[in-house]
Amino acid sequence: MNSDPYKLVEAHTCPMSTCQAPAGSPCRTTAGKVALKYHTARFQLAPALRSELHVAIPAVRHPGSRWSALPAVKPLATLTPMEVRLGYARVSTRTQEIQSQVEALEASGLHRLFQERISTRVRERPEMKAALAAAREYRSLGAKVTLVVHEMKRLGRGALELLKVAEELRDAEIELEFLTGPLAGKHDPAGHGAALFAFFAAMAESERDYIRDKTLEGQEIARSKGKAIGGTKVSDDDMLATALRLRDEEHLSLREIASRLVIRAGKKRGRYPAPATVMRMLREHDEQTAPAPMEPAS
Repeated sequence: MNSDPYKLVEAHTCPMSTCQAPAGSPCRTTAGKVALKYHTARFQLAPALRSELHVAIPAVRHPGSRWSALPAVKPLATLTPMEVRLGYARVSTRTQEIQSQVEALEASGLHRLFQERISTRVRERPEMKAALAAAREYRSLGAKVTLVVHEMKRLGRGALELLKVAEELRDAEIELEFLTGPLAGKHDPAGHGAALFAFFAAMAESERDYIRDKTLEGQEIARSKGKAIGGTKVSDDDMLATALRLRDEEHLSLREIASRLVIRAGKKRGRYPAPATVMRMLREHDEQTAPAPMEPAS
C-alpha cells in the first residue's frame, strides 16, 4: 500500500453530508473536531484502499483537535472511475433462510453487503435505506454504482414500492442488477431498464389485485352460505338500549355515549366501543325503525 494513504483519501472532497471536508483536509466530526479516521465513502474508491476497513487520520493532521480546512495539496493523478457493487439481501421472517442469497451476492463480487429480515409490508426498511444512502454517497464521488439483489421480490412486491425504488435509482443514476428471475441481468433505470422494470411492477400490481378480488369473491360466497365474516360483533340489545337512552334522554354526544358503554363479549370484552361503532349501531336502529314513506294518493 502507498506509504501515505491519507494523500489518496484527501485527493477527494468528503461527500458525507455531516463532513464535506474539501480536498487536502481531514474529515471532521459533527462536533467540529478532526475525526480519528476518514469516512468510508471517501477512501473506498481508491483501488489501493478498497480492501481496508478504515483509514486512520495521521498524527500530522492532529486528530481530536479543532477542525479547520488545510491548504489544498497538489492533486494526485486522476483515478480511473471504478464500479462499486452494493448487495442487498432480504427475507420476510426470522425463520426463513438468507444464506443462499448472501453467498450468491458475494460470489458476484461486492464491495459492501446489506441484509435484513423484514417484511415488505414494513414501510421503513433500515438496511434498504442504508444501501441506497451508500449508493448515493459513492455516486457523488464519480463512481459507477450498481445495486445487486438476488431477485426482484427481494426489493418489494407491490408496484408502488418497486416504482419508488426505481425512481430513487434513476434520480441517483444507479444501475440495478438481478442475479436470477425473469429480470436477470443489469438494468439502467434511466434507459431501457426503466420500461422493463415498470412492466414487471405492473405485473406485481395485477397479481395483488387478482388476489384481492379472489378474497372478496370468497367472502361473498361465505356470506351467501350464512357464514359470518369479520370480527365478533361488539354490540348487543342491552348496549343499544343504553345508547338510545343516553342519546334521546340525556342528549349526549357519540364520544360521551361510548365512554358509558362496555363491551361484554369477544376479545374486546371489558373495553369501551369506538364512537364510530356507536354511530353505526344507532344509525342501523334508526333505519330499521323508521316509518315507511306514505304512498301518494291516487
